[in-house]
Amino acid sequence: MDLGLKGASAVVQGGTQGMGRAAAECFAADGARVAIIARTQADLDATAARLLELGAPEAIGLRADITKAEEVEAAFATLKSRWGSLNILVNATGPGGSGAFEDMTDADWIRAIELNAMGMVRCVRAALPLLRAAEWARIVNVSAHSTRRQSPFLVAYTATKAMVTSITKNLSQSLAPEGILVNTVSPGSFASESLKKWAVSKGIDPNDLKGIMDGIREHFHHPAYLPRAGDPSEIGPVIAFAASRRNSYMTGANINVDGGSDF
Repeated sequence: MDLGLKGASAVVQGGTQGMGRAAAECFAADGARVAIIARTQADLDATAARLLELGAPEAIGLRADITKAEEVEAAFATLKSRWGSLNILVNATGPGGSGAFEDMTDADWIRAIELNAMGMVRCVRAALPLLRAAEWARIVNVSAHSTRRQSPFLVAYTATKAMVTSITKNLSQSLAPEGILVNTVSPGSFASESLKKWAVSKGIDPNDLKGIMDGIREHFHHPAYLPRAGDPSEIGPVIAFAASRRNSYMTGANINVDGGSDF
């Protein structure tokens, strides 16, 4: 399906790994210019090269720590000087906050808030002038299915992802008069880099999607109808559609992609 992204400009925060990279690759394959924001230069360089191979007319790697406002602002200042406007912002970073309540220190909570919520807030704030300068604009924030069914071992992660979902809903209302559509995509159990590391720590083959889901059922009590974890390539197109001009009337939605559940 042609998403109408040829010549569009997109930035993916957290675009070098997992679901963020999968979305960035969809944008590139559809002909969009793509910028990716992450902390590791080698990952940025490798991802930008891949995006060019897939068809992006331009791919930019912007090194920034999203917990630092000045670095986020500098990244978007670079985009302003290069592109002048921006059609798409995707916020996909946010693995922080796992652990039981009694094990979480103040520092752990603050880190989870910084990574999962405030990083998104900083990127939206810095991107808004560029989004407002474009002919059309979309924001997609990646939250989590766990906000709908709690786990004692994901308390800070779930709480801060709920912040993402709530802020996104508020933005969808406040930005609707300007024609900027804002939606949440809430993934279930996808084999992201962080989930693969968890699988290895439990003695599970990180490439065995069924084995990962078996582990999630045992440790987090979050089974899915489909008896396996998802691959990031399966959610990238969902994010890409929500961020495209083909999505012309959906805003304020929370799109659940979890392999099937009762939530």
